[in-house]
Amino acid sequence: MKSLLLKFSFVIFLICLGFHQETNTTVDSYSNSNEFQGQAFYVSKSKMELGRWGARLSEAQKKQIEARLKNRLEKEYILTFNKAEAIFYEDEKLDAMSGATDSWGKNFSPGKQYKNVKTNTQIQSQEFYGKKFLVKDKLQDIDWKLGKETKQIGNYMCFKATASIPTSELAWYDFSWSRLRNSDNANETESDSTSTSNETPEIEMTEVEAWYSPQIPVGHGPLEYWGLPGLILEVSAGNTIMLCTKIVLNPKEKLEITAPDKGKEITKAEYQNTIVAKMKEFRNNRMGRRRG
Repeated sequence: MKSLLLKFSFVIFLICLGFHQETNTTVDSYSNSNEFQGQAFYVSKSKMELGRWGARLSEAQKKQIEARLKNRLEKEYILTFNKAEAIFYEDEKLDAMSGATDSWGKNFSPGKQYKNVKTNTQIQSQEFYGKKFLVKDKLQDIDWKLGKETKQIGNYMCFKATASIPTSELAWYDFSWSRLRNSDNANETESDSTSTSNETPEIEMTEVEAWYSPQIPVGHGPLEYWGLPGLILEVSAGNTIMLCTKIVLNPKEKLEITAPDKGKEITKAEYQNTIVAKMKEFRNNRMGRRRG
């Protein structure tokens, strides 16, 4: 993680230079009011992971692939929030302007996400191969460790917090071949009546580092992250770092926060199972064609 942060230190520096706040009243005057609301704008950057296959590629080939995948590796998001609720979604205007499309990636990207920290509720719209789902579940459990380290991000003093979270729970809307292999192994164990193994599969964990500011007194953050005593302005996990570039507090026009309400209702675990089942179907069909 330290190496990842070093790689993006120049990005953080540039963002801190350009970071600005738009507000019509002081934060303190609204901190205890139900009317307190705002928007935070984030940029997400991911490091391309090519694994063993990438070791055979030249630097020129790697750069070419990275350029093609730019709309997957670099994204912009908006978080609209009040004291209790938040709605988080991708700002897709850049792709619309450039005409870039990523139909495969869209199937495994986070949809519009509603969170309510008072009711411990998360509602997220997802579309998977043309079918719409409404994923309803509780908020991700995060055992944050609050640190004493501080740093300035724009106009805000931020404090460091860390956590270790199961990778599958952080990216439940995504697909990984390891999840498919784990499903295959579980099915084989169930079908083998002679198996006496009591081994439990090792749970892959993701180390998370977040920076939050108590100057913005809400427990919200981007994606699955929440539950700190202040808005999360920066978070790094795995090969991805997400940075807040702009904050608008208490705008003149009231911001609407409405939970998604269209699609088949399903839990996070059920949605994961749906993805795995579909990818198994694709794999088996492809293998069937090869044999034929």
